[in-house]
Amino acid sequence: MKTTSKIIVSNVEITVTQLNNEDYISLTDMAGYKDNLEARIVVSNWMSTYYTVDFLAIWEQVNNPNFNRMGFHTVRNREGRLLLTPKRWVEMTNAIGIFSKSGRYGGGIFAHKDIAFEFGTWLSPEFKYFLIREFQRLKEDENNQLKLEWNLQRTLAKVNYQIHTDAIKENLIPQEVTKQQASFVYANEADLLNVALFGITAKEWRDSNPDKAGNIRDYATLEQLVVLSNMESVNALLIRQSLPQNERLLQLNKVAITQMKSLLASNTMKKLK
Repeated sequence: MKTTSKIIVSNVEITVTQLNNEDYISLTDMAGYKDNLEARIVVSNWMSTYYTVDFLAIWEQVNNPNFNRMGFHTVRNREGRLLLTPKRWVEMTNAIGIFSKSGRYGGGIFAHKDIAFEFGTWLSPEFKYFLIREFQRLKEDENNQLKLEWNLQRTLAKVNYQIHTDAIKENLIPQEVTKQQASFVYANEADLLNVALFGITAKEWRDSNPDKAGNIRDYATLEQLVVLSNMESVNALLIRQSLPQNERLLQLNKVAITQMKSLLASNTMKKLK
């Protein structure tokens, strides 16, 4: 979603941007409605009224925990004619409702939508009315776009889920050990477990993945690591029963297949990821 948008109000193009997920509207653009004066003068004239200053202070007190109330009272109670600019207001009160943005394109004075609507009232009740209508239309368009994107993401998620589950069936659930593998005598028990779960020995994995660091177990999934831990206990039990290695391989392979199917369907395991 764009963070900057444009709306047209009474033939004036107005920028709407976002700051901390809040909408801010360009007062500089809005001031173009009064094209006989510079925008900064129009904004300063609006801010240099006690009604406006009091409104800005109320907004800040409600929305800004770091609002400098003493600074506000200094501005409010200063003797002589009130003369206020956005820069001075921010410096004196630590305000967040108004900010200045530099840049030839997209720069200017921006205010939170609540404050911008108040500025619109000062410019013209008619202008404010159409400003609110255009702003609401913009928000509706953005919401419709979000719904469209959400539906698209949901559809893609369903497609990806099917692809993922197919990949799991093909790649994560161990294949049954072949007769040739069962006839091998493996140099160590770790490779026996590797063959039962992954279908290959550690050396075969390294030969197939020369560009990867570590070993086959470093790239195992959470489910595979859980099954591997269980298989170590089962293998220890089978060794105590004096089962020959080829028979233990077949038994461990069955354990791996059964447990992987169970874990891949487990909601508890999905929450751990």
